[in-house]
Amino acid sequence: MLQIIDIESAFSALLIYFILPILLPFGLSLYIGPKLISVLRAMKAGQPIREARKGVLAPEHQGKVGTPTMGGIMIIGLILLTILLCADLTDARTHCILIVTLVTAFLGFLDDYAKITKKSTDGVSGWFKIGLQFAAATICAVYLYCAVPALCNLYIPFYGWLNIGFFFIPLSLLVIIGTSNAVNLTDGLDGLASGNMIIVALLYAVISVFQGLPVITPTMLAVASACAGFLWFNAHPAKVFMGDTGSLALGGLLGTVAVCTATPFLLVIVGGVFVAEACSVMIQVGWFKYTRKKYGEGRRFFLMAPIHHHFEKKGWSETQVCIRFWIITLFLALLGFGMYTHDYLQAIKNLVQSACQF
Repeated sequence: MLQIIDIESAFSALLIYFILPILLPFGLSLYIGPKLISVLRAMKAGQPIREARKGVLAPEHQGKVGTPTMGGIMIIGLILLTILLCADLTDARTHCILIVTLVTAFLGFLDDYAKITKKSTDGVSGWFKIGLQFAAATICAVYLYCAVPALCNLYIPFYGWLNIGFFFIPLSLLVIIGTSNAVNLTDGLDGLASGNMIIVALLYAVISVFQGLPVITPTMLAVASACAGFLWFNAHPAKVFMGDTGSLALGGLLGTVAVCTATPFLLVIVGGVFVAEACSVMIQVGWFKYTRKKYGEGRRFFLMAPIHHHFEKKGWSETQVCIRFWIITLFLALLGFGMYTHDYLQAIKNLVQSACQF
């Protein structure tokens, strides 16, 4: 009888933490996707494209005018549904993931709505975005610092674990806000952001298994599954864009998960494409301001930023940029996984050896 109960418990855990988070978002995406696209088209929720005088890319990007946006509603909705069904709703990590995801999704929705109604690429103000992100990130950072103090002991690649104490709070703010905006900047080509998110989310699902965090595992599997379902319609030529509703929320969720697994420094490596996209914009803006002050005329460091547009200007097709960036992310994810598992197993070995000495 005990053996039967154990088998039933194991199957129940497998269903809740692995099978359902993988199948449910993807299956519902395929069902909901066409209906959502039809609704968005009927609402004329088309994606505005930058005008030529503002540095539009190749003529083929003009073909994207009118493509429905705000498809992130489906992604985030399915992720939240899976969290409510499969995650531990009493855990502080779940609370923070929900807070950041909901706030950044709402922020993205406001931004998309403003762009659609004004028929412009200018949404809500940058300061408003940062302010709302800062508020959500601060609440979560302080909450986690008090509720799960062990998260202050961070994993640092090539080094091991280091307890940073109170500095956990400002670092968490930087990671959550930075990742939210980095994924948002990456969402500029068909399938680019969603494809990279699938890879990184699967890696974090594996890391959460290593850490014994059933709170995180179904969440990240749901992220990968929902993004895969969305990619079905977002692959070039895209039938729908995720918009800021999806990209800001996915980035915020990813940054929060990195904080909740004490791996923000690992995210810098495995999320290297996101980091490169954000850094390219900062370099471009900084260089333009510097050269304008020094030479009286602003100059560009890249042909265009974010960096995926730079490679388009170099002659890469949209599909080539996406696939090559996916390959880079896959390589970085494998590298990060190798580093983490090596250091994690080494730490366990050292702990066992220390215990045996007593």
